[in-house]
Amino acid sequence: MDRRGILRSLAVAGIGASVTAVRGAAFAAEGGAATKRFTEQRWALDNIIHANGIDWDQPRSFYLAAPCGVEAGGDFAGIRTRVQKMADIGPAFESTARRREAKARAAEAEGSFVTARDNWFMAAIHYGAAEWPYDDSGKTHVALHEKKRACYGNYARLADHKVEAVAIPFKGKSIPGWFHLPPGYAGGPLPVVIAIPGMDSFKEMSVALANDRFLTRGAAVLAIDGPGQYESPLLGVYVSMQNWIDAGPAFVDWLARRPEVDRQKIGVTGVSFGSFFGTILAANEPRIAATAVMSTCLEPGCHTIFEEASPTFKQRFMWMSNFTDEAKFDEFAKTLTWEGHAEKIRAPYLVLAGEADELSPLEFTERMIHTMTAPRQLVVYAGSRHSVGAVPATNLGPFPPTYAADWLMARLNGKPFQSERWFVDPTGRVAVTALSS
Repeated sequence: MDRRGILRSLAVAGIGASVTAVRGAAFAAEGGAATKRFTEQRWALDNIIHANGIDWDQPRSFYLAAPCGVEAGGDFAGIRTRVQKMADIGPAFESTARRREAKARAAEAEGSFVTARDNWFMAAIHYGAAEWPYDDSGKTHVALHEKKRACYGNYARLADHKVEAVAIPFKGKSIPGWFHLPPGYAGGPLPVVIAIPGMDSFKEMSVALANDRFLTRGAAVLAIDGPGQYESPLLGVYVSMQNWIDAGPAFVDWLARRPEVDRQKIGVTGVSFGSFFGTILAANEPRIAATAVMSTCLEPGCHTIFEEASPTFKQRFMWMSNFTDEAKFDEFAKTLTWEGHAEKIRAPYLVLAGEADELSPLEFTERMIHTMTAPRQLVVYAGSRHSVGAVPATNLGPFPPTYAADWLMARLNGKPFQSERWFVDPTGRVAVTALSS
């Protein structure tokens, strides 16, 4: 796809790309990232997917389904059956998205606006999932992005609460987001949560179609694709330590100008790589009142996820950080560390981690927690892998997303707590150890 094609596509998408961003997107489309392991192991990757399905590297189909609700269960069951190799992933999600989009249009034409709303939301999630295999800014990726934005915009128009598309000014460009207010909001300042997705997830997933964990607790949500995440690279905003250091003030400045926001009650939540990004953000923005992260990516230098896990992780992160030279990326990866940052956090901090995290070994999270002096809590779930859940400890003990939401709201409302390490065993029992300040 040539530069003019990229320009036309981004303009149609209505995502406000600057000329600089368009040039960056065109460059990426002309020479996308390709890692040595991904190239050499593609045959093995396809065989692994054939044997294990779409959830070979993480429970992708489950965390994508979670914000959609029960009705989407059949969609994801069908996708699990259809995906037999990596090349099947994009088309499987895209065809499902088109079906949901058609149902939304038909329902809206009939005046069935709740049904239309739900289907617009599900279509947006499927289009976003279809983007995942395309680690470039090429024609296919941009077209899927446009469809995701359009479907989510239609959902926002019919949603049971106010949903506003936002573009947060950032270094002459912008960071995209959706600003959600709780159903029934009637005015006055509210607590707000900045929601940061992971490497393979996107802002449209951050707030559930129904019974969202933060909206139902009376908080507003600013769901963002931060530097390097999903939409941001299409706008020329990539991952770097400096960009995430600078992102916090940009977000908080934007929120501080909103009359709906209580400036003293701004929290951060992040999942997977969002745990790292959220930690860096909180460390460099003292106006953040509390932070809660889970499913950690807290290994300095990220060796395990980039060199020992599925090769898809490194390939995607190279696109997120605008690298096509793997050797240069390897040097860049060494800069990805909480060291020298987490020690600066003063506000309450929670991290929920899996005992058997295969992408970021628990020892690095433990080391960070013991390095920090802020009021903090570490909750470790026995037997859980990177995506905290689906083990007896999470089912019988404190349920991770619910606990994180309750904890964060309690901290934003000023409720005190003890600095502790919790270990949740397979029976759900919690063993508590004090953490020194």
